[in-house]
Amino acid sequence: MSATTRWWWIRHAPVDSGGRIYGQGDLPADCSDRPAFEGLAALLPENPVWVITNLRRTRQTAQAILDHLAAAPEPLVEPLLAEQHFGDWQGLSHAELAERRDGAWHRFWLAPAAEAPPGGESFVQVVERVRGSVWRLSAEHAGRDIVAVAHGGTIRAALALALGLDPERALALSVDNCSLTRLDHIAGPVSSVAPASGQDEAWRVVRVNQAPYMNSGSDR
Repeated sequence: MSATTRWWWIRHAPVDSGGRIYGQGDLPADCSDRPAFEGLAALLPENPVWVITNLRRTRQTAQAILDHLAAAPEPLVEPLLAEQHFGDWQGLSHAELAERRDGAWHRFWLAPAAEAPPGGESFVQVVERVRGSVWRLSAEHAGRDIVAVAHGGTIRAALALALGLDPERALALSVDNCSLTRLDHIAGPVSSVAPASGQDEAWRVVRVNQAPYMNSGSDR
């Protein structure tokens, strides 16, 4: 018997990095845009499982949304859904990185999907860790709504899984701060082992990069 688990992905609120690459740097979020959080709260379903990462900008964003809801459950902390780690590039400005890489610049992000920064990880690796986390949480909370406050790279990785995209192509997807992306995971027979192929599960893409001020309320 199949179960549909609805993922409500939210990218964290903006971060003032001073124009520097922050990746897994633990910078605070700017949660001053109250209407954005009110809009997100109105879009979300009742009684979901809340998930954040180990980076405080996701906790701060989740709390800013929960402030507009009647119930405020303690979110689960899932480090595997953290942003891509840019290793030695974290803390550099984009200009400094371009100089260090001698002009080898990627059209969508900091580097091609398969390239790992020194001391960091590639976007391909991000997709793989997000895959494992999404499968596990979908199995643990089968049939539920999961609100995951995460990062741009994490949500691109989730979209790559749902759409069967090559990681390189997924880097072209735009994921704005405080935007909502809804992906439904449709599982096959319940199993304690991760699916070996796409035949055991399916995905439905409901919305991507929706602005928080649009309250449809049609599928709550």
